[in-house]
Amino acid sequence: MQATASYCYHPSNCLVPRPPTLLRSLRLCSPLLGSSCRESKDLSLKTSTFGLSSSKQRSLRSKHGIVVASTNVAAPLWDSWKPEKSSSRPSLSDILWPSAGAFAAMAILGKMDQILAAKGVSMTIAPLGAVCAVLFATPKSPAARKYNMFMAQIGCAAIGVLAFSLFGPGWLARSSALAASLAFMIYTGSTHPPAASLPLLFIDGVKFHGLNFWYALFPGAAGCIILCLIDRSLDN
Repeated sequence: MQATASYCYHPSNCLVPRPPTLLRSLRLCSPLLGSSCRESKDLSLKTSTFGLSSSKQRSLRSKHGIVVASTNVAAPLWDSWKPEKSSSRPSLSDILWPSAGAFAAMAILGKMDQILAAKGVSMTIAPLGAVCAVLFATPKSPAARKYNMFMAQIGCAAIGVLAFSLFGPGWLARSSALAASLAFMIYTGSTHPPAASLPLLFIDGVKFHGLNFWYALFPGAAGCIILCLIDRSLDN
């Protein structure tokens, strides 16, 4: 095939065509020229597609088999379903001590439930189980910080009481309380996921309604004090 194009010498001592247009360089490229030809082809494509829309540039690249590397390629969707890669497996003590802490916490709270049974309230609530997981299993996470824990526990519980007072039981109280709780944690920099369930627990838990705004301190914040003391004793 003949082509009317000028030639130039590449630093690799190989004769390659100048890339004035995309079509001309594609005619002159041959497998014998190797990487030099590919460089010329890519440069030619850039000069010929200058000023075109991004969709047209993509279609030209696809048509001529040119792949453009990018560092912004999203990870496959299934990567988040795989376990996190770690350098080593957790030791036996890393498994036993958090489990022992959770057992001791629930045992103590259960004993307190027996004492408080006459008053119709309970210390063993679901959010404190989630606090155990955060405090004992991931003690270095932001959610395990004492500021995050107590600020979120007190603030979200109070929001739940306020939402119930304004809207009564129902979906509006639940949704507005949860949204306000998330906004509160983000604004105060005290993200603590277990605290987000406290408003819902109050709205749906009839036995807590008599506490009114005391619910901000009991059982959530009071239970967290006990959990922190247990965590402290395990560290020592």
